[in-house]
Amino acid sequence: MSDRQQMIERLVGVTSSKINYYTELKKSIDEMKKKNTQLEIINEVMKSFNIDMSMDDMLKNILEKLQQIFPFKRLSLSILQNGVLTLANVYPQDFSHIQIGDEIPKERSLYWEVAESGLFSVCTPGTDEWEKYTESLRFEKLRLQQLLVFPLYGKGRIIGVLSIGSGRRKEYGVEDLAFLQQLSDQLAVCIENVRLYNEVLNSKKEWEQTFLAVSDPIMLVDLNGNILRCNGSAMSFFKINRMEDLHMTLDELFYGQQAVGESPFMETLQTKEMAYREITLFDQTICDVHTYPIMNENEEMYGVIAYVKDVTEKRHIEARMMQSGKLAALGEMAAGVAHELNNPLTAILGNTQLLMRKMNNSEPPYELLKDIFKCSKRCQDIIRNLLTFSRQDEYLFQTCLINEAVKQVLSLVGYQIRQNHIALEVDLDPDVPLVDGSIQQLEQIIINLLLNAKDALEEAQRKDKEIIIRTESALDMVTLSVIDNGTGIDSEEMNDIFHPFYTTKEAVKGTGLGLSVSLGIAVAHRGTIDVKSEPGKGSIFTLRLPVKKAVEMGD
Repeated sequence: MSDRQQMIERLVGVTSSKINYYTELKKSIDEMKKKNTQLEIINEVMKSFNIDMSMDDMLKNILEKLQQIFPFKRLSLSILQNGVLTLANVYPQDFSHIQIGDEIPKERSLYWEVAESGLFSVCTPGTDEWEKYTESLRFEKLRLQQLLVFPLYGKGRIIGVLSIGSGRRKEYGVEDLAFLQQLSDQLAVCIENVRLYNEVLNSKKEWEQTFLAVSDPIMLVDLNGNILRCNGSAMSFFKINRMEDLHMTLDELFYGQQAVGESPFMETLQTKEMAYREITLFDQTICDVHTYPIMNENEEMYGVIAYVKDVTEKRHIEARMMQSGKLAALGEMAAGVAHELNNPLTAILGNTQLLMRKMNNSEPPYELLKDIFKCSKRCQDIIRNLLTFSRQDEYLFQTCLINEAVKQVLSLVGYQIRQNHIALEVDLDPDVPLVDGSIQQLEQIIINLLLNAKDALEEAQRKDKEIIIRTESALDMVTLSVIDNGTGIDSEEMNDIFHPFYTTKEAVKGTGLGLSVSLGIAVAHRGTIDVKSEPGKGSIFTLRLPVKKAVEMGD
């Protein structure tokens, strides 16, 4: 370009216009970049803020974006909850002025001033305004040149403050401050959403933990009867390995393919109210089943809760208690019958004796009368023992012989045992010493042990059925053993046989009280009952009682 042309451009101002144009253009571009960056930051907050990202990572991402347009070096969040302002997060963490989680003192605090007023503040270290705040000394040590604090608004209330530390001083325009307040508001919304989410999540976890912790089976069922969820107790109770493998409805789980009337689930489905049934499962487990409707806010049912309680043992105990009541009534009736029989027996015995006295021993009718007298006498002994055994009063201890108790019991049940084709061997030590106790209560132990042996032999599949009852003495103890070659007892049941109401017999045959009562009587006599058993081979029950001391006998 010639000097003449340059002179003309300068005179007309063309070059000057170009410079102003490019200057304004650059300024507009910078402003657009700044706006874009601000939008990116807001978008970043909304997009990436989620429960999986930690707050520290979030502050890191925001600070890196802000540093593209502002000289910021530090971000921190303080949360206001229950009247306490606490430092929650700082990035970078080495720019923390107090420990994370510490409470921020309220007196002369810039943070508290912003939290209570709801107005942002821009403070510069070294100024008179700055010196009045307690944070001034701490932030000067961090070598920050400026501090911007913005309130965090969540649902119309202040939930905390956002603190921004700057590496150099800067004049912030209205648009910059409006943007930073908008950023604070977006952070507040995200923090509040996460808080609400965590509350819902914690509430959900609490219900799930409660659901899983219940020791009885609980199941969630849809309106078609499909089981959606169940707790661990239900999975264990119904032997469910995985929910994915459960391809049956609630009614199929309870009833299988058999036809049923109105199940509790169907009743709840129809009435929208709680329903109850007692259901016996295929393995004879007895369950109380309650079904409850699940309603939404529009009172529309969308599911059913099934609560199951295993009441098998409870029902068995009730049956045994009922059987015990029947036995008590039977004992009372037997006592009454025994008293009634005593009168005609007394007449039979008396008249027989009178006739025998008038007859010669060589006459044939005499032998018949003698048999009548013996049988009547035996009946009288049986009735006397039955009355003794059925007595409910408290017996007094006195010196007695265990052999006498055995003989009394055999007069009651010996015939019954032999009638069941069971060989009964009685081996009583004639020199067995005396014991101190109640002969009636000892009879109760012996009769329980003998009847248990008889029942075990009735179940045994063998021809040579045998019961041996034996008395001995050794080491200041008298022992009575009842030995049978019956079915025996499993090792798993051995620890339970002396528990009240525990029985391996059918409900109509046993109450589960015999051995429990017998052990109680033995302990009251300062004795014990031992048991040895092998399944398929038989059992040995041994009653051990202390010998009556010579001093006691002398007394």
